[in-house]
Amino acid sequence: MELILQHFPNLTEKQIELFAKLQTLYAEWNDKINVISRKDMDHFYERHVLHSLGIAKVMQFQPGTKVLDIGTGGGFPGIPLAILFPDTHFHLVDSIGKKITVVKDVAKQLKLSNVEAQQARAESLVRKYDFVVSRAVTRFTNFFPWVKGKFKKEDFNEFPNGILLLKGGDVDEEMEERNVGYVTYHLDDYFQGEFFETKKVVYVPWEGKR
Repeated sequence: MELILQHFPNLTEKQIELFAKLQTLYAEWNDKINVISRKDMDHFYERHVLHSLGIAKVMQFQPGTKVLDIGTGGGFPGIPLAILFPDTHFHLVDSIGKKITVVKDVAKQLKLSNVEAQQARAESLVRKYDFVVSRAVTRFTNFFPWVKGKFKKEDFNEFPNGILLLKGGDVDEEMEERNVGYVTYHLDDYFQGEFFETKKVVYVPWEGKR
């Protein structure tokens, strides 16, 4: 938790309380099903919570923003972002039912009214969103078709509507498989530690919506 407070010092008491509860909730679920790898549970706040919040260092969602989290797994980055942005609506989807069961329970235990969790494939969704977020689900060339037609036309955030991806390694080679504009933000500019040295947020404005 000290890590979270160090990088996000303006949290409300309620937000601090919710972030503090996360590890216990995930540890309990991890005893039943393997949501997070055992070794990562020892670095839970760094590798899952703070990593998810890397998106917030790049983009501050305005109240009323609608965000789709594709391939959320156990709820990352959606759950930490939903705590940080209580006035933003997050729709967390994953094709694996047991992972969505975990997300639904965590959201219920934390009383996160701005989180909706659903077992679904991204390409089957028909709603439109301001932003799509995701954490290392698949290569961008595979991900790209899933989000076609998913964006609202009107922008009201600092950035035009688009995609915010948490990625590691050499993103240029991967991103250039598709002819899109993108901006890479290095998380080691915001967070210290070896884990963040290769971690990035990649922002892709959705030009096609124009």
